[in-house]
Amino acid sequence: MPKRRPEPISDEPVPDAHCPLCGRLLGTVNIDRHHLIPKTFKGKEQFPIHKICHRKIHSAFTERELLQTYHTWDALREHEDIRSFIDWVAKKPSDFYTRTYTSNKKKYR
Repeated sequence: MPKRRPEPISDEPVPDAHCPLCGRLLGTVNIDRHHLIPKTFKGKEQFPIHKICHRKIHSAFTERELLQTYHTWDALREHEDIRSFIDWVAKKPSDFYTRTYTSNKKKYR
């Protein structure tokens, strides 16, 4: 049986849809989907999220950390690095995107 790919996010704007991480309006560009329980660990539920927010999550945490500790939006937002990122990105427009670099901390775990 072929693997089923997630449905693409519609280009239709959803009024008042907000990013579950940063709280900014989602808009219609630079949007990814995030699994709170990583797919590696059989997570199925996906949430639309800004691409930059999604990249930040995965640059800060391993899949195992996401499974064991950071599998809720509240837990993610409470982490110091994510909180700093949210404070910074809050001033950006909803379609803003720039490359997110992997932290040295994660590279050497």
